[in-house]
Amino acid sequence: MSEKQSAYASDIEAIVRGRHGNVFAVLGLQTGDNQPVAINVFAPYAATVSVIDENDAVVAELEKIHREGFFSSFIEGKTERFPYRLKMTAGEHEWIQEDPYRFPAVLGELDEYLLGEGRHLEFYNRLGAHPTTIDGVEGTVFAVWAPNARRVSVVGDFNAWDGRRLPMRKRWGVGVWELFVPGVGKGSVYKYEILGVHGELLPLKADPVGFYAELPPKTASVVSGAMEHDWRDNTWMQTRAEAQATNKPISVYELHLASWRKTGDDEVLDYDTIADLLVPYVTDMGFTHVEFMPVTEHPFSGSWGYQPVGLFAPTSRFGSPEGFARLVDRLHQAEIGVITDWVPAHFPSDQHGLARFDGTALYEHEDPRLGFHKDWNTLIYNFGRLEVSNFLQASALYWIDRFHVDALRVDAVASMLYLDYSRNADEWIPNRFGGRENLDAVDFLKQTNQRIGERFPGAITIAEESTAWPDVSRPVESGGLGFSYKWNMGWMNDTLRYMEEDPINRKYHHHLMTFGMVYAYSENFVLPLSHDEVVHGKGSLLNKMPGDRWQKFANLRAYLTFMWGHPGKKLIFMGGEIAQEREWNHDHSIDWHLLEDPMHRGVQDLVRELNRVYRDTPALHELDCDPAGFEWIEGGDAENSVFSFIRKGTNDAKPVLVVSNMTPVVRENYQLGVPVGGKWREIFNSDAERFGGSDVLNDWTINAEEAGRHGRPASLSLTIPPLATIFLSPE
Repeated sequence: MSEKQSAYASDIEAIVRGRHGNVFAVLGLQTGDNQPVAINVFAPYAATVSVIDENDAVVAELEKIHREGFFSSFIEGKTERFPYRLKMTAGEHEWIQEDPYRFPAVLGELDEYLLGEGRHLEFYNRLGAHPTTIDGVEGTVFAVWAPNARRVSVVGDFNAWDGRRLPMRKRWGVGVWELFVPGVGKGSVYKYEILGVHGELLPLKADPVGFYAELPPKTASVVSGAMEHDWRDNTWMQTRAEAQATNKPISVYELHLASWRKTGDDEVLDYDTIADLLVPYVTDMGFTHVEFMPVTEHPFSGSWGYQPVGLFAPTSRFGSPEGFARLVDRLHQAEIGVITDWVPAHFPSDQHGLARFDGTALYEHEDPRLGFHKDWNTLIYNFGRLEVSNFLQASALYWIDRFHVDALRVDAVASMLYLDYSRNADEWIPNRFGGRENLDAVDFLKQTNQRIGERFPGAITIAEESTAWPDVSRPVESGGLGFSYKWNMGWMNDTLRYMEEDPINRKYHHHLMTFGMVYAYSENFVLPLSHDEVVHGKGSLLNKMPGDRWQKFANLRAYLTFMWGHPGKKLIFMGGEIAQEREWNHDHSIDWHLLEDPMHRGVQDLVRELNRVYRDTPALHELDCDPAGFEWIEGGDAENSVFSFIRKGTNDAKPVLVVSNMTPVVRENYQLGVPVGGKWREIFNSDAERFGGSDVLNDWTINAEEAGRHGRPASLSLTIPPLATIFLSPE
């Protein structure tokens, strides 16, 4: 055995077996006190390796000292570090390449400190795969958190997926592994090969901070770098804070990118084609926002994105991250806000994802009573671990920062808040006070909302929270969770139950339509008719409605108009606006051909006009979240199934009288008190012929009588159409 072999024997064996955890102590250029430098290279694919200088002159021929391809030599006359490259041969092939082990560390001490503290909120600028140039050499910096791993390597086509060839440097303080790989650039496919805490070889892992991924079902990450885009939405960005305030009209069109529209061959569209179709459609329909079901990368299309593995990557199903940025930019240029669903509650156990990432429960809990969702067969994040909380917060900020997303709708908040969520008594562990509240999740949500507010004041967050947890949409400093808005799941469930009743029975369920006002101002509410209400056998909105075909359409028009008149921001899932007959199927497009039928086209016209009236009428939106904006006129007429209330705005805004008749009987000479006398006129009627109704209208000016009623100084005598909702306002 030579002197070099003897000195490096155990290290060499560990490297060629892929078991060495500190390769920078061996590979590359090694210096000693006043000794010639040594250069060590592991190149199992090479027959010879030479060291060349900046002028391509051969400095040394390295000796092959291990049959697997470990080369080494002292460089006579060199005692300090110097720039060099490697010339290699194999058979008739000769090539020159950079040595990744000659480059310095990339992460700084501040990065390590902030990561350890859980406060590196822009760590997406450091972790992941970033194309860059170091010392004039182009390549990619890879960095991944895996503190308990014994060895982490970058693998891809560029090294024949051989985990022995590009092992990374470990930053021992925080457990991040990093490596600059020369010659690897955008579009390169990669994963991480990891030896776990016990030395076991784990399944290849995608990058937790990967910015782009292969098209599923493939699962590798793709070198892309953090998103950069030449934005042209400055006008929107300067005004979005005002546009998303509680006193502004917010009408949201929720959609699933894969099934909103498809090609004639039932293939999905790309981000740019979606933009070509979506921007004019949403503009024409008058929605103020779109809400995308999760665009984060996910392995199983049937999860609709709610089981993500790539919290920093728009799904490649529709194109590149740049394509998604262009979609957002075009919506903003049309003054349409963009909401994306974001899922920090749980993640799937797919072996290429976060599950036991370094051989330990790194992102999740070790104890399944804390870390496993029985309902979804998914894993729960360990919100109390600083690095995990940092990871999730950085993801939230990334979408707002790099993609200009205006709002995050946070999915499944209730499952995060309660330790006993969907668990039997013996399947959960109480918190330190003996309660069922997940205190770590509460702290995480508060911190996330605060940091979004501090860094991006114009952006908002919306909670899908289905319980009575208090103050979800109140500021953290006031004791709340800090969300901007909360979905009103109670209102949705109650009112849909009511609408599903036959009109003859509705008088016995009258409270389902009025109870929502008991708590309507406990939160800043969004009224959601979301995708969850039109799947899994629940039927479409239209087919929830009772009666014959005419009555089904009339019921739907009356209900939607009641919703647009009710306090709270509005949300409807795609297809609802055209009275989709089939329930939603994520594998197929919405049935746009239905618009050839005047009844379906009438519902679309109704939603378009509702958005216009809602937007143009201050009383219908200015005090959506303020009790001063609502008064019942008659909320107790169960016998006739009639509801009537006043919506009010600020200053000189004209009030709006909203009246719903939820029976197929015309109510003539129906007396209602109003707050002011004079002339009133009907400004909206869901029974209008142009919407597919029977055209029972109050199409003349109505003079309010001086005789008071319902505690108001004046009264109106109205004709209320069958199964309809009308709006009236004083002239």
